[in-house]
Amino acid sequence: QVQLVESGGGSVQAGGSLRLSCAASGGTYRNYCMGWFRQVPGKEREGVAIYWTSGGGTYYVDSVKGRFTISRDNAESTLHLQMNSLKPEDPAMYFCAADPGPRFCGGSNRGIRTEFQYWGQGTQVTVSS
Repeated sequence: QVQLVESGGGSVQAGGSLRLSCAASGGTYRNYCMGWFRQVPGKEREGVAIYWTSGGGTYYVDSVKGRFTISRDNAESTLHLQMNSLKPEDPAMYFCAADPGPRFCGGSNRGIRTEFQYWGQGTQVTVSS
């Protein structure tokens, strides 16, 4: 059974950094699209960055390009999101997600698709100005 568990959230001042981790178990995750998403109350969930496990391809939404880096530790089956230069608009509940196959592993001017099959419970990120 696929299970995703996020960690690493917390409170940081604007301009600071946080590193989120997502421990993935219950599968090999070969040919999976994995990603980080965020959501604030009253708004739709937004894709932030995605990672294709078979090749390491990545995609970022414009608002985080140059500041966030998605990566995967294959040995530990852990997905990371390094967040630098955090801004007041970055606070949200951050979720890790996984989906078999490449169907959602891309982006467009409408952002990243959110119909991933598997989701974690989320980790809260707070940024103070």
